[in-house]
Amino acid sequence: MKPPYDITPKILKLITSISEKLGAVNANYLNKQSPQLRKQNRIKTIYSSLQIEGNTLTEEQITALIANKRIIGPKKDVLEVLNAIKVYEKLNFFKFHSEVSFLKVHLELMNGLIENPGIYRKQSVGIVKGDKIEHIAPPFENVPYQMKDLFKYLNDVDELTLIKSCVFHYEMEFIHPFLDGNGRMGRIWQTLILMNEYPIFEFLPFETLISQTQDEYYRSLSLSDKAGKSTFFIEYMLDVINKSLENLLNYNNRILKDIDRLDYFLMLGLKEFTRKDYMNIFKELSSATASRDLKKGLELQLIESIGNLNKTKYIIK
Repeated sequence: MKPPYDITPKILKLITSISEKLGAVNANYLNKQSPQLRKQNRIKTIYSSLQIEGNTLTEEQITALIANKRIIGPKKDVLEVLNAIKVYEKLNFFKFHSEVSFLKVHLELMNGLIENPGIYRKQSVGIVKGDKIEHIAPPFENVPYQMKDLFKYLNDVDELTLIKSCVFHYEMEFIHPFLDGNGRMGRIWQTLILMNEYPIFEFLPFETLISQTQDEYYRSLSLSDKAGKSTFFIEYMLDVINKSLENLLNYNNRILKDIDRLDYFLMLGLKEFTRKDYMNIFKELSSATASRDLKKGLELQLIESIGNLNKTKYIIK
């Protein structure tokens, strides 16, 4: 059965806004960000997602771990980050509609942190906030069947990916299939669902905004629980996605730097090209700026040239 939710005016407005921003992302060549920006955003994603779960490591410490450097920090926190790095580096190898992939990600994410990672819980659980029981999860006997139904829902081709990703995130949190790691699994899986249609989400750190609005995050989960449908959570998450895209566009709301253009052009897979070919991709570029870009590429030894003047050809090294 399709998980229940309502399509509200706010949801429609947010979907329209997100769609416009995704168009702007593609138009500005941001769907293939520079390696440096991708690395920065991956660090922010890991930092924010684990910070929500109480991890104490800083962005600088996570950067050091990604560079295979040793740091001083709580053993559990370091292991959480190392596990997350491994999972995020392999995101493209996991299938968003596969329950097998889902369990494998939990196994890798929680390996060494809990007993029996990658296996659905075998006991009843509740979520306590302060001295109040915030949420009682469904009986553990129901979890395998509920998760199978949820993965069937992911195969619904008529459902918008943006909606589907939010609904899965909420429903998974409601089912609470694992003893621990449910929050980070919900956020990773929403990313995986989104990036299947929109590659930009692989490196869009919307977890940063969730981390900054944790009270709203948990409030939207609680309101959806009480309403018996995920409408409130969908509105919250679409707003987070919309603002994250806006932040990306604002950050890049400038003429792309020469290295950004070169990074993008080199990822197109050409073996050799001319200045004219380069300008055909960046149509608003002047011939002088194109020449400066290519000179920078030569200096960085990204390309080499043969021929002279207007007969010059560039070969990607």
